[in-house]
Amino acid sequence: MFTIKTNVYILILFSFLVACKSNSKSGISFADNSVVAHRGAWKADDLPSNSIASLRKAIELGCTGSEFDVRMTADDILIVTHDADYFDMPVEETTYAELSKVKLPNGEILPTLKEYVLAGIKNNDSTGLVCEIKPCKNKERNPIIAQKVLELVDELGAHEYVLSYISFSYKILEEIEKIRPAAVTQYLDGSAQPSKLKEDGIDGLDYHYSKLTNKPQWISEAKEKDLILNAWTVNEVKDIDWAIVHGFDYITTDEPEIAFERIAASPLNKGYNLVWSDEFNYKGLPDHTKWSFEKGFIRNVEKQYYVDQMKNAKVDSGMLSLKVYKEKVPNAAFESKENKDWKKNQGFADYSSSSIETKDIEEWTYGYIEIRAKLPEGRGLWPALWMLGHNFEEVGWPKCGEIDIMEHVGFERDSIFGTIHTKAYNHMKRTEKGKKAFIDKPYESFHLFAIEWTPDKMDFLLDNKVYNHIENEYKTSDEWPFDQDFYLKLNIAVGGMLGGQKGIDDNSFPAQMLVDYVRVFQKDEYKN
Repeated sequence: MFTIKTNVYILILFSFLVACKSNSKSGISFADNSVVAHRGAWKADDLPSNSIASLRKAIELGCTGSEFDVRMTADDILIVTHDADYFDMPVEETTYAELSKVKLPNGEILPTLKEYVLAGIKNNDSTGLVCEIKPCKNKERNPIIAQKVLELVDELGAHEYVLSYISFSYKILEEIEKIRPAAVTQYLDGSAQPSKLKEDGIDGLDYHYSKLTNKPQWISEAKEKDLILNAWTVNEVKDIDWAIVHGFDYITTDEPEIAFERIAASPLNKGYNLVWSDEFNYKGLPDHTKWSFEKGFIRNVEKQYYVDQMKNAKVDSGMLSLKVYKEKVPNAAFESKENKDWKKNQGFADYSSSSIETKDIEEWTYGYIEIRAKLPEGRGLWPALWMLGHNFEEVGWPKCGEIDIMEHVGFERDSIFGTIHTKAYNHMKRTEKGKKAFIDKPYESFHLFAIEWTPDKMDFLLDNKVYNHIENEYKTSDEWPFDQDFYLKLNIAVGGMLGGQKGIDDNSFPAQMLVDYVRVFQKDEYKN
């Protein structure tokens, strides 16, 4: 017969067992970010990559994952190291005892996988282990290394700490899926399309970012098939931004600190979502499903004739190049020299250029719009990244509204302008609302030009810093015609009422503006 004391003891024992079971399942909850430190967070503090110190730094930073590389020695010891040779010793042909005689630059002993995993589960409640299993030279050993990794992780009770298993070997991933179907696997090679991975039970792709910039359709396909989307090794700010705005689940980087900064600065962090973009990762003319060309003499008594030729608007090497040339161009609209219309009284233009626009293709009301570009150099040039209201044909300028995201004139080398024009506020009345901003090396460096446009305000940004803030006065559409769709325009003008105020330097030609990307973000409530 049980006594009260016995019952209390059983209750305490039961509670202890339940607590132990609960703790074993709740030891880690992966951080809510996309940053995976590549070989640990080693670069900023000059730590050895793949060291326990770099792993602990990744945990300290709060990365959602820390990636590391696993190889197998001649005596079947699993170690953490990247290259096939360790200080000129072939890993697969050398025993661990020999390899471990040479310490890492910070004095650490070459870590075994067991030591590394134990360090990774200690005082860690948010950073997952991203285990890259390196293929063996002898392919018959690939299933063996996969099995041994899983056995060791089992032995240490560390499966819940593994964010994913990744490899360049398809066989290794298939072996992991066969032994432990619940494990998360990602393929690294970049050769398999998402449908193949899905068919074979691989959980995701972890491809070099260049593979995915060249095949952007794989990004959308991976999302459609609910595959994990990861990119490596994403280190440049512009590439980190690209991965962020395109909604990658994970971004593997040597620069986790910068990745966190870029996430914080991203429009996505303000509730925006990418709704349209051109990354220019193709070749030829600008994509006709996104852009159309203006043709002829168009506005501002400018000297260039807009054409739709590839030499003036070419996409290659991930960039759009808009070029302007000094050359005779026949004017298709010419009637006679006596015609009072400047567009019809010139038989030829002295310059050819390009102006592309999204008119009647894609238009937006409100949003965050950013364009990364390098400007053309030359007195008389007038490059612009701008927008016009959808009702331009109906009501004309300036009643339709104009948003100059960026204007630059060659005679002011160190300045750009951000301006709105409306019926009440425009340059014809000298009432336009615009401001000038200093720009450093506009002809040598790329800069980020942007607007944040809401029902209440218009902010103009240069390299993520606001330099012009305009508030909606809530009067009439004469003051604020910006509650309607607008379309984008990119062009280089020559001369004209603003660009030609101090003449044209013909030694500047040919000249080009390079555009890296154009992105449009909107909040859900703004979408058409």
